[in-house]
Amino acid sequence: TFRALLLALIGTGLRVGEAMSLTRADVDLAESLLTVRDSKFYKSRLVPIGPRLTEALRVYAKGRPKPSSSGAQSPFFTRRGGTALTHRIVHWHFCKLRAAAGVRRDDGGRYQPRLHDFRHTFAVRRLVAWYREGADVQRLLPQLSTYLGHVHIGATQRYLTMTPELLNEANRRFERYALSEAYHV
Repeated sequence: TFRALLLALIGTGLRVGEAMSLTRADVDLAESLLTVRDSKFYKSRLVPIGPRLTEALRVYAKGRPKPSSSGAQSPFFTRRGGTALTHRIVHWHFCKLRAAAGVRRDDGGRYQPRLHDFRHTFAVRRLVAWYREGADVQRLLPQLSTYLGHVHIGATQRYLTMTPELLNEANRRFERYALSEAYHV
């Protein structure tokens, strides 16, 4: 369960509470689509997912613990006894996994790595991918904002931490632009 939950967080940028709130009806693996209902700001949205995440969730769904309540509204991610996950349990497992993997911050940062950081990583990785694809990143930012469930693009900007990889891709884009302009002078 925890592996499938982490893959969902990494692969979609969902908030932890959104992923934990998914019901069986919200996870449409045939269409590779998640329905996030009444999340932050009481908004609902559709979240398309890629083929690798779809397959990982399909494998989890086949072998997951049977929910204690049956039906479409039972939780998708469940504990061994079939009950819904709690924030406390998920946080505890993440801290144990982080410690076992030796993942920690030693740079004086305020927080150790958190589950919410997967959301930040997802947003930055999406931008890097768009730069590499040659996409119009400025035009696509509102789509990323909608995908993440933000009301305003300013909320998405908080997630876009400048990483060396993102800076490198942005620099390449600017360099191509600047060099092409030099030849037109």
